[in-house]
Order: sequence, then structure tokens, then C-alpha cells
Amino acid sequence: MAIHPVEYRYGHAEMKAVWNEHTRLSKMLSVEAALAKAQVHLNYIPKGMDEKISNGVKKVTLDRVKEIEDEIHHDVMAVVLALAEQSQDAGKWVHFGATSNDILDTATALQIKDALLILRKETVKLRQVLIESALLHKNTVCAGRTHGQIGVPTTYGLRFAIWASEIDRHIERLDQLTPRATVGKMSGAVGTQAAFGKKGIEIQEKTMEYLGIEAADVSNQVIQRDRHAEFVMWMANTVTTLDKICIEIRSLARSEIAEVEESFGKKQVGSSTMPHKRNPIKSEQVCGLARIVRAMVEPELRNNTLWDERDLTNSSCERIVFPESCVLTDHCIRLTTTIIRNLRFYPENIRKNLNLLNGLNMGEAIMIELSKKGVGRQEAHEIVRQCAMSARESGIHMKDALLANETVSEYLAESEIIQLMDPDNYIGTAVEQVDSLAAKLQKRK
Repeated sequence: MAIHPVEYRYGHAEMKAVWNEHTRLSKMLSVEAALAKAQVHLNYIPKGMDEKISNGVKKVTLDRVKEIEDEIHHDVMAVVLALAEQSQDAGKWVHFGATSNDILDTATALQIKDALLILRKETVKLRQVLIESALLHKNTVCAGRTHGQIGVPTTYGLRFAIWASEIDRHIERLDQLTPRATVGKMSGAVGTQAAFGKKGIEIQEKTMEYLGIEAADVSNQVIQRDRHAEFVMWMANTVTTLDKICIEIRSLARSEIAEVEESFGKKQVGSSTMPHKRNPIKSEQVCGLARIVRAMVEPELRNNTLWDERDLTNSSCERIVFPESCVLTDHCIRLTTTIIRNLRFYPENIRKNLNLLNGLNMGEAIMIELSKKGVGRQEAHEIVRQCAMSARESGIHMKDALLANETVSEYLAESEIIQLMDPDNYIGTAVEQVDSLAAKLQKRK
């Protein structure tokens, strides 16, 4: 019976397949086979032994490995013995000169490589959906907010563009960390490669060449965990961006604001007791799971602080950190893409909120124009501030408060004030910024 929600509630089959038991065993066996192939190539073990070991790999079963592990209580030796059983007379050359973490850490690198390919693919999809949304809504003028209060106008297009740009930086970071996080090793018990003799460096490089990854420059018994910590921190950083996006969507979906809404199925139920509810549950799920992924950073950082040439405190921890972080990050990326792609907009509420303050939010436009006409910037600020306070307290429109001010009337005609207070006329270069960013990002792969 399933216990962990990753087993039955969260995550995509593609990413789960990277981290399941069968894949893990397959990667470990691939490393053993590549090692034997490298050793034969370098005349370190007899010719033909690599072929027999490779054939043995095809016959090893997870059940047999578990059966042996139950007897000897050592996971890697269980794999070695199971492979040796199936490799005929080559069995005595299986794992020759290697230590457990030569196999484990290199297998992990292969899994991380596969996980990174999936994460990159899905993050690129999200970036594209955000670009498309930015272009679609580049002229959708809305209330900008700072400190939770309505400020000057912005556009939904610019919001999406800002998010697309941030996601693009995550893709750039992923590309930069990939070669650092996907290295393998054949360094032996404490890193000296003594069991391989003088051919240690060649064996390591050739093994990794066959596996399609780079070899670590130096290592002790384990790959240094700063590499893995960087990967986990990338996932934490990325889901934090998704958290931010979904917090904004949740805020804008509040009943009092109601500018956007997650898609809501015809038969979807929002509440077990309040039939009218249409809750932003997808966004809330992203925000909640982001907390779990961020919580993985501390354990993985600590996994780099091992005793001497290594201890075992990282092992049990990483059995949880790597698969859970990858599965949940991938889940959050895919879910955010779905949310953005199906987001519903309410133009009437967007316009209502834009005009909610009766023109108070257009004070900056008046201040700037007064300054251009000769009123000092600081004086113009104070004039507009006083008008805004008066309009707020008396409940009149900002335009009327401005017209009642002698200095404002001296410099600005009523028609100018009306034009300046039109939110559609005060979005600066928002449209141009969206177009520029979209053109830049759409060239990227």
C-alpha cells in the first residue's frame, strides 16, 4: 500500500521513472559494465571479460539483488554478486579495483543527467507559455500594486514578461550547473586509485567516456557534494519563482479583486460545505510543495560536510533528497505551466480596480507633467499629495481636487488633466519591453 503522496498524488511518471528501483539498478549495472569495458580496453583485465559482464547485466534481476542484500546487508555488494553470478568466468573481474561509491556516485550522476534533461524541457515549456501570455496581454492595462496598495498602472503583459525573464535565468543557471553536477569517478577507497595502479586515471576517464559523462578532476571516496547541493539549490530557487507567480495569481483571484481565476471544471467542487467556492487549489499546491523543495537545501548542504575521506551520513539522506526534490520540482513546473496556460481573465474587474481610487493612482502623471511645465519637482509632489489627501478625505474624484487647486489650474487645462489621468496613457514602455523580451527569448532553445 502506498504511503508517500509522491507515490499516488504528486509527480509525473517520466520523472518518477528516473528515480525508481529498476532505473537505479540499471544505472549501477551500466557503470559496472562500462568499468569492465574500460579495463579490457586498457589491458587491465583479460579480453572478452567485458562482453561476458555486459551479457550478465541483461540477466540480473532486482528480486535477486534484494535477496542477496537481505543476506549480506550491503546494497552494492548485492549488485556485484548478482552480476558475478550471471557473468560466467568473468564474474571474478566484476567490480575489480572499484569501491562502492565509484558505482553509486557515478550512477547518481547518470540519474541526475536524465533528471536535468526533463527539468530543462519542462522549464522551457513554461518559459514559452509565459512569453505567449505576455504578448497576448501586453495591452491589458491593470492596477500596479506596491505594499499591497494600488499604485500607478502596469500591464499584465509586463508581469508575464518579468516572470518569463526570471524563468529564462533559471534555464541559464541549469545549463551552467549541468556539467558540474553530472560527473562520475573511479577513485577507489580513499581517492588514490591505488587498486587500479598507474592506470587509474585512464580507467576513470575511459569509463566515463563510455557512460557519456565527464570524470571528476579529483575526489576522495565520494564525489564532493557541493555539486549536488548546487543542483538542489537550483530546484529550490526555481520553485520559489513558481511560488511567487502562484502567490500573485492567488492574490489576484481573491473575491475582492477577482481579476483572474484558475480554470475550473464543470463538475469541479470547491468546498465540501460551501457550494459556491472556486478555490485556487493548483496555485496553492505549488506554493505548498515549494516549501518542501526549499527544505531540501539544508540537508544537501550538510551532505558535503563528511568526515575525512567520507562517512555514510549522506547516503540515507540523499535517497530521499534527490528523488523527492526532482519529482516535486518537475511537478510544480508542469502544474504552473497548466495554470498559466488556462488562466481566466475578467476584464471588467481589471478595469474596475484600475479606477477604484477615483484617480488617486494617477497622481504621479500629474506631478511629472507639472514639473515639465515649470513647477519644481518637489513642489509638484507636495501639491499633488495635498490634492490626493483632500480627494481621499472628501470622497471626490482626484480630477476635481486638482481642478480646485490654483497652481494646477494655472499650468494644466481640464482637458490635459483628463488625458493625463487616463490609465491607458500611462504605461510607459511596457508594451515595448514585452516585445523586446519576447523577441529575445523566442530565439533561445
